[in-house]
Amino acid sequence: MKLKKGDLVKVIAGNSKGVQGKVLQINVDSGRAVVEGANIVKKHTKPSAASPNGGIIEKEAAINISNLTLIDPKTGEPTRVGRRVNEEGKIVRYAKKSGEEIK
Repeated sequence: MKLKKGDLVKVIAGNSKGVQGKVLQINVDSGRAVVEGANIVKKHTKPSAASPNGGIIEKEAAINISNLTLIDPKTGEPTRVGRRVNEEGKIVRYAKKSGEEIK
C-alpha cells in the first residue's frame, strides 16, 4: 500500500477532482480510502439516541486509491511513491519527484 493514514493527497479523477485533503481511513481489502473534504455524500438518518432529530448528514465516502496521488512534502506537487532502504536498513517511502523521504 503506497498511501497511509495521515498522508496529504490530491484527488486526480472523479467528481472531487482537484481536492486536496488528509487521508482519514484506509480499507486495504477493498482498496479504498476516506479523504477529508472529498467525495461528500448525503446520508439520511432516522432519529436515534445519538442523533435525536435525525435528518440528512453530509459525510465523506470512500474513494478508490487509484484516484489519489500523494502530495510531495518538499514541493507541494503531486508525485509518485517509491520504496527504498535507508541508512539504518529500514524500508522507507520516498517521493519520486524530489527524492524526499516521506514520514
